[in-house]
Amino acid sequence: MTSPVRVNRGQGRSDQGIDPHYVDLDPAEVDRSLRVLLVAEGTYPYHTGGVSLWCDQIIRGMPQNSFTVVALTVDGTEPPAWPAPDNLTRVVNLPMWAVLPWPARRPGPPRSLVEAHENFLRALMRPPQQGPEQDRQLAETFLIMARTIFDHAEIDDVRATFISNEGLDRMMRAWQEANADDQADDVAGGGGTLTLYDAFTAADLMEHALRPLSRPPIDADVCHLAMCGPCVLVGLTSKWAYGTPLVMSEHGVYLRERYMEILREPHPSAGQLLMLRFCRALTVAAYQAVDVLAPHSQYNRRWQLYGGADPARIRTMYNGINPADYPLAQGEPDVPTIVFVGRIDPLKDLHTLIRAFALVRREVPEARLRMFGPIPRENKNYHASCVALVEELGLTGAAVFEGRVPRQVDAYQAGHLTALTSVSEGFPYTVVESMSTGRPQVCTNVGGVSEAVGEGGILVPPGDHSAVAEACVRLLRDGALRQRLGGAARARVLEKFTLSQWNDGYRRMYDDLVPDPRSDTRRIADRERAAIP
Repeated sequence: MTSPVRVNRGQGRSDQGIDPHYVDLDPAEVDRSLRVLLVAEGTYPYHTGGVSLWCDQIIRGMPQNSFTVVALTVDGTEPPAWPAPDNLTRVVNLPMWAVLPWPARRPGPPRSLVEAHENFLRALMRPPQQGPEQDRQLAETFLIMARTIFDHAEIDDVRATFISNEGLDRMMRAWQEANADDQADDVAGGGGTLTLYDAFTAADLMEHALRPLSRPPIDADVCHLAMCGPCVLVGLTSKWAYGTPLVMSEHGVYLRERYMEILREPHPSAGQLLMLRFCRALTVAAYQAVDVLAPHSQYNRRWQLYGGADPARIRTMYNGINPADYPLAQGEPDVPTIVFVGRIDPLKDLHTLIRAFALVRREVPEARLRMFGPIPRENKNYHASCVALVEELGLTGAAVFEGRVPRQVDAYQAGHLTALTSVSEGFPYTVVESMSTGRPQVCTNVGGVSEAVGEGGILVPPGDHSAVAEACVRLLRDGALRQRLGGAARARVLEKFTLSQWNDGYRRMYDDLVPDPRSDTRRIADRERAAIP
């Protein structure tokens, strides 16, 4: 087996960004079965959370394989949050928002890249009438542009394709050409005219999102993308350079979450809607380019089909846990207690949980709400808004933020039930972990939550604090119901969501993609497959 390729970086290729906090081993010197490239954004190994836990599980669950992790970060200064397993041979930190110096000599982009950029912009400006043929064309133009960027990144600084007067002119012309067909409202989607500010903002966001294409590709036997989005571009560089097969998981649904961001804007600009179409282009391209899609729920699978994915390449892979780490709770707390476990984040919609708890206190005055979880740096303001709401509703002392707990099992066992009021979820670990302890769930019916909960809890509509309160009161008052639902929750985990089942599924998936990693014949065939998007 060979080490990750050292591409001649030239002007455009940026440094590999190997993180010195982690061991850096040459995979050629590590006697493992497969070399796996694992790619994640904003999670492992610099942040905690469900996706990070999943990454740690997949590395530790396959000690026979060596892993290189590419972590897409903000600026590259994030400190490590996870200890390295023995089979983690390298961590590459890829900052997406670091300030990069412009080269002293900056020739214009090559004609082939200009043409690919123009064609992509024209496709992006077409009226958003989703359908298989339009998605296919959008994916094709995106992949051609991405491949052209990759091909020229070694010798050219491709940023000028986007961030330059010429690049902005191309974007404005594409918009004006679309408007000339009297389709302005369709193109803008109600966002109005594309201003120069909108165009520059969109071009800047696109340039940052496409930065992984300018990094040296990494040779591996298989590449596993932890999510959709810019992570996909890291995998594509390995596929194009070495024929590496790609697996893509989706915990949440990347495209759905982009739609939700726009829905929160009362008057989205034309530039924001243009970026939404860019995200759709990236998504449909990913669904067409990867070899196996491994969504974490049937809910996510439906979104992938909506994005044009081939159902024959989809394998649903539910998250798994070790039930021994989350044993059946013995007894209940003395005071009626609702527990939340998770990061403090707007997607968790803690405002709904807090408002629901205010209604619970009217029926169960002694009730307590204990909220366990970290506060990400970028969510400090959201945490402050939650604290202010607690004070406004007169819940100080009854509803408490307790931070990260050393052992999450202790948090689950501290309550009579666990509540999750998210507006978006994939297949949350916290629900499965809590179910393993025999605690009933009160959850909003979003993402794959219903597939996890089954008969182990009560599902309510997202954003409905009255329904959340009603379900919590019902469970706090009815001990027999709590026991019945809690028992069903534990049984469901043992039947469907164990770590051993999960590990076996991924091992089989890798084996199917790479029957013999040491075979020269296979690697020649892979390189022949790699050719064009």
